Amino acid sequence: MSELGDPHFETLLEFLQRERGFDFSGYKRPSLMRRVQRRMQLLGIDDFERYVEYLEVRPEEFAQLFNSILINVTAFFRDEAAWDFLKSDVLSQLLAAKSPQGPVRVWSAGCATGQEVYSLAIVLAEALGADAFRERVKLYGTDADEDALNTARAASYSAKDLETVPPALAKRYFDPHGSRFVFRPDLRRSVIFGRNDLAQDAPISRIDLLVSRNVLMYFTADAQTHSAPVTAAVRSPSLTAR
Repeated sequence: MSELGDPHFETLLEFLQRERGFDFSGYKRPSLMRRVQRRMQLLGIDDFERYVEYLEVRPEEFAQLFNSILINVTAFFRDEAAWDFLKSDVLSQLLAAKSPQGPVRVWSAGCATGQEVYSLAIVLAEALGADAFRERVKLYGTDADEDALNTARAASYSAKDLETVPPALAKRYFDPHGSRFVFRPDLRRSVIFGRNDLAQDAPISRIDLLVSRNVLMYFTADAQTHSAPVTAAVRSPSLTAR
């Protein structure tokens, strides 16, 4: 039986939506099934029906499963060339089209544990200056994983996490707290995190820049089409970094 036609797997997905509100119907089945099966193998479970029964009696397993499915691979300034292009081309156009006091609204969709959002904050603060950043910028970071969002809200990272941040920027934007480094509180106030499932939730409106890198590739073609309102939320001219 093909992965796309396994009724027991579809029953599991329906169970997850009913019990925890996660709608995985728009996700590509092959990669989604592989991630679920990897979690099942760790538990010694070999079929989806048994796994549903396991979840029913051990609700703490939901968190482990979702952590396996919603892989939060991220880093500060991940893929340097993309950030160079954002700084040299995209932001220059965006800011040139704005009045000197005009608000700047940026959405990081699928922000995971926040590194992408704070990278955006650093880039914007460098371009505008800290005072203008505080007055003009609103940064929205959304994800379907509440645990990842809690990490992002804390804005606290390890020295290893900051290895991809240029030392001068790390010193300027992160304050040491014991063995951790916390993003500057005065700039953190411009950052808002919240849960959003791109496959079914309404997009954030009146956005100047949408960053949705490595998110839509997990969706089926139909789900990507259904998510078109997310892109439509970006003001004209449309500036997206994917």
